[in-house]
Amino acid sequence: MNNQTCPDWAEALLNGFSQIFLQRHPLCGLLCLLAILIGAPALLGGALLGGVAGLLTAQRRGYPKAERQSGLYSYNGVLLGLLISQHFAWSALLPPLILACGGLSAILTRQWLKHATQPDDLPAYTAPFVGLGWLLMGTVPESTFALTEPDTLSVLVAPFTGLAQIMLLDQPVAGALIALGLSIANRRAALWALIGASAGVLIALLLDEPASALLGLHSYNPALAALALSQARRQPWLPLLGILLAIILTPGFAALHLPALTAPFILACWLVRASGRMFKARVDSRFESP
Repeated sequence: MNNQTCPDWAEALLNGFSQIFLQRHPLCGLLCLLAILIGAPALLGGALLGGVAGLLTAQRRGYPKAERQSGLYSYNGVLLGLLISQHFAWSALLPPLILACGGLSAILTRQWLKHATQPDDLPAYTAPFVGLGWLLMGTVPESTFALTEPDTLSVLVAPFTGLAQIMLLDQPVAGALIALGLSIANRRAALWALIGASAGVLIALLLDEPASALLGLHSYNPALAALALSQARRQPWLPLLGILLAIILTPGFAALHLPALTAPFILACWLVRASGRMFKARVDSRFESP
């Protein structure tokens, strides 16, 4: 989307917000920004600072303009700004920490893009965010939630809460804004995201974990996996497999006392893509063999 009325830097920054959901669409990014403003206004400054840090680092280091404008160097910084603002008390050291992490995430993303030049190579996704997030947070104690008796309304809005949790928010209104942004950018992607989030809610309820189900904690990774793998049209089994793997992998991080963040989504997508690449190579070798 090329909007002549939007300055290059603003478009790049808004695309950074939309790239969290694997889209390049400034209006989608604007709605994601609005979701933060409504869902957790105290985190908005950190999100903007992280995104700007990634963008400025990319500009100063001369990274390709097309990649900068697509938001590829901003979205990990946005997520890191959200995470740092949420988990650390405000101090004079907080803005420099966000700037440093946002800039470092852009450098890591560039290194990944330089080496992942083939269509079958594994994408970085949110790996810089996860890696730096683990360094910042370390191990976390096992979470416990008060038992919650789900009602019909809370179950119906839980998938939207799951979408909001991708940006560390817990308000279904924020998730609805994100869903609207996705619908504007790509209706098919929006549908798959809601399918993934709904599957996470259903599995959590079946596992008798109503509180985490209603908070969307089992939903955001399968939603992201569905978003990423739905880009391969006419292959609906790919996002379905990604959803299943993301759900299966999530409890393992709690067992390791690591915050899951978006790691289950990344691993699920890498496994699906790597398996597809191995299958393709095996088929090609059979056809080539005499």
